[in-house]
Amino acid sequence: MAHLLLGAIVLAAFILAAPARAQEPTAAGPASAVASAAATAASGAPAPPAPVWLRVPRLQGRLTAAELGLVINTADPYSVAVGESYASQRGIPQANIARVVLPVKASLSLAEFTALQAQVQEKLGPQVQALALAWNLPYAVECNSITSALAMGFQPEICRNTCGPSKLSPYFSYVGARPFTDLGLRPAMMLASRSVEDAKALIARGVEADQSLPSFASSNAFFVSTPDAARNVRAVQFPPATRLAPWGVNVRRESSQALPAMQRTLLYTTGLVRVEGLASVDWLPGALADHLTSFGGRLDNDSTTGQMSALDWLQSGATASYGTVSEPCNHRQKFPHPQLLLLFYLQGVTALEAYWHSVAWPAQGVFVGEPLAAPFAAKFASP
Repeated sequence: MAHLLLGAIVLAAFILAAPARAQEPTAAGPASAVASAAATAASGAPAPPAPVWLRVPRLQGRLTAAELGLVINTADPYSVAVGESYASQRGIPQANIARVVLPVKASLSLAEFTALQAQVQEKLGPQVQALALAWNLPYAVECNSITSALAMGFQPEICRNTCGPSKLSPYFSYVGARPFTDLGLRPAMMLASRSVEDAKALIARGVEADQSLPSFASSNAFFVSTPDAARNVRAVQFPPATRLAPWGVNVRRESSQALPAMQRTLLYTTGLVRVEGLASVDWLPGALADHLTSFGGRLDNDSTTGQMSALDWLQSGATASYGTVSEPCNHRQKFPHPQLLLLFYLQGVTALEAYWHSVAWPAQGVFVGEPLAAPFAAKFASP
């Protein structure tokens, strides 16, 4: 399977093809062509094609602590405690730390975001290629996520129609390790957790993950289909079940109705409003996990949506995740492409890089976790 990672750039048509048909949002979650899917099934239409592997480009290098900027909100005790701990644990240079002042609330106004953006630009030099945001709140800028707004700029047009397409991320097809130098873009990830103690545990998992998975240490990547037609749209992107021997990774295609014991879990991707049984998952340090639903990126314990937050993945033991902050409908491009997420992570890049490389339209999606976790770095990449 090594050729999968070393092949020429082949962006398969379905990665950026027309999205799953989107209707008006519903209270339950992302709108989708559920009726259309049911009609297709009833008509006896041919089954979808067998799963195949994509060919992806070889990435050049990876992000290190010397190139990561850390942003701390001095008005937020959580941010100060977590930011200082992260700086110490990861050895973030003082020149890469920006201490800012911003409101502690779910969503910033455009004016508040503009002030934050100016502070970051003023305090961080050109050596900083990516950002770690040491807070839970804010996670949004109006209908945009704060991680995408800082990286790609605020996209006001989305707020007029959150179900519409958004800008293609230049990072999606980028293969280098210096995105700010090359693209003028700093991909960002939030060091978010439900408490300072949970955040410190998250950081510890990230540090423990580094260079932790040589080929002899078997792990499992679970691609889980569900009966939720609206949220299961990424199942067509799941890879074939196989063993990737050079990396010691078992690729598992499973059903949420018959999940096996989740042992040595490196990756778990699915589509549901809520994922049950997370407490029983045996997570490896550096594990990635996410679920396609409308409001997984809301990090303020808002129970009105009835949907699981990306923070639940981290609280159960995963090291990075992703979720959307405003109704995206079920465009696959707005969520991590399951194969790309795995295939890029296996190349030895960080969790931040693997997640950003896997999302074509990230404007509404917030990236959360420990940015520098890189379990495959030792064998397949060098700083």
